Amino acid sequence: MSFLVEAERTIAYAKATNDPIAAHVEGVLAPPVFAVVPAWEALVQAMAGIAPPEMLPMLVHGEQDIHVHQPIAPGMRLETIAKVIGVQAKSSGSTVTVHSVTTTDAGAPVNEQYLVSFIRLWQADSSWGEAAPDHAFAGDGVPDHEVKALIDADQTYRYAEASGDPMTIHLDDEVARAVGLPGIIVHGLCTMAFTSWAAITELCDGDPRRLRRIAVRFSQPLLPTQELTTRFWGNRFEAASNEGAVVIKNGLIERD
Repeated sequence: MSFLVEAERTIAYAKATNDPIAAHVEGVLAPPVFAVVPAWEALVQAMAGIAPPEMLPMLVHGEQDIHVHQPIAPGMRLETIAKVIGVQAKSSGSTVTVHSVTTTDAGAPVNEQYLVSFIRLWQADSSWGEAAPDHAFAGDGVPDHEVKALIDADQTYRYAEASGDPMTIHLDDEVARAVGLPGIIVHGLCTMAFTSWAAITELCDGDPRRLRRIAVRFSQPLLPTQELTTRFWGNRFEAASNEGAVVIKNGLIERD
C-alpha cells in the first residue's frame, strides 16, 4: 500500500489528539501514532484475508505496538506490507495478530507494527503462528511522572476526520449504546496518541526523535469530556480516566 504523507494531514492528526509537541503541530514530523494511518488499509486487508468479512464488525482492537526506525515526515511516500502472523482460537472468539512493515519508497525502514484484535463470536478452525512481542506490566507504587489531559466533547469527531476512522461507535451515541457501550467512546488509537505525547514530554525531553517504541493494551473505554491521566514508572505506563477506569495498560516506551 502506498501513502503520500502531507503536512496538512499530520498537523490535523496532532490537533485532533491535543498534541503539544512543536514539531508535530508545525508539520515538521508526524506524531508517532500517526504511523497507523498509512498502514491501516494494509493491516485491515491482511485481517480480512483470514476472518470472514461479515465478522469484522465484531472486531475489538486489543493491542498496538509501534517500533519506530525513523520518524515520519511530510513529503515521504510510504509503502506498507502486512500479514497475519498468528491466530488463537478461544471459546468466545478468536485473536488475530497482524505484523506490518512500513518503508520509504526507496526502501529505507520507517516502522514495524503489531496489531492484535479479538473478533467476538468467530471461531477459527485452529490456533497457529506466533503472538506479538510481550509487554505485560502492572503499575505499582507512586509513579515517577504523571500527565493529565482533558478529552474534549468533540474529540472523536475531530479524530475520525484526521485519522480516516469513521467507525460509528465513536460518532453515534445511539449506535454505541445499542452494542452495549455507555455512549460514544474515544478511539483507542486516539487515547494511545495522548499517551505518546505524554511520554515524549516526560521521558524524551520533548524530542519526538528519541521515541523508538510505544506499545499498549486497550483495556476499557474512555469517554469524551473525561480526564485522562497517564502514569509512568520508568519506561512503563498505564492510563486511567478520572472515574478510575484503566483504559490503557501494559504500556511500554523505548527511547534513545
